[in-house]
Amino acid sequence: MTKEFTVPTMSCQHCVNAITKEVQSVQGVQNVKVDLGTKRVSVQASDNVSTDTIVQAINEAGYDEVTVVS
Repeated sequence: MTKEFTVPTMSCQHCVNAITKEVQSVQGVQNVKVDLGTKRVSVQASDNVSTDTIVQAINEAGYDEVTVVS
């Protein structure tokens, strides 16, 4: 399954790296793509990985403002 999120406060390559690292550490996540231009995070993960778990990982990276797109 693929889930999409918007993180409006990310603004640099450090943000991309921090979010990628945290989300990739979630068990069951297979791929993470972060697009700084659109401020979107696309996550491919097993069906057992909840949206809340991914949001929590983005929060752990230091980004509290996260919107679930799909």
